[in-house]
Amino acid sequence: MRRSERKVTDPDIGIMSARLLFSVQKELFEKLAEQGHPELRPQHGAVLGYIDEEGSRATDLSRLSGTHKQVIGNLIDELEALDYVERRPDPSDRRAKLIVPTPLGRDQMRKSDAIMAAIEQRHAEEIGEREYARFKAAFRRITTLQTAHLDDAAAPRGRRSAAGG
Repeated sequence: MRRSERKVTDPDIGIMSARLLFSVQKELFEKLAEQGHPELRPQHGAVLGYIDEEGSRATDLSRLSGTHKQVIGNLIDELEALDYVERRPDPSDRRAKLIVPTPLGRDQMRKSDAIMAAIEQRHAEEIGEREYARFKAAFRRITTLQTAHLDDAAAPRGRRSAAGG
């Protein structure tokens, strides 16, 4: 069997994760466009998918999304120009800035959360609530294990976790 055929008939977790991600993003951003947010792109999810209503620091958005700080900064610039977020002084540290969603940003957040809930509900109904809950638990665990593996591999030798060696 050719490798390309094998990737279709028996895909690895990377292929399956990518297919799932791209399909969910496509549905999410198409529905957001229909609901009044046509200028948003999947890359904006690195900010909008993690931002808190009261605001978040760019460094936290970078850490949570796994996206480089410079990329997050560029996305914030784009979203600020589109009126989805604004920069404000952080009341806990005046030197820092909070990235705060505007009314348009909060509207997008509510609609995005509802769209994602509907997508998840559709899958839960399709395969059954219990099986879907088990799938999410296993997927979360695999994601955590994979992320921890990379974190351990990147840590200096003396700081690796006991599980990571």
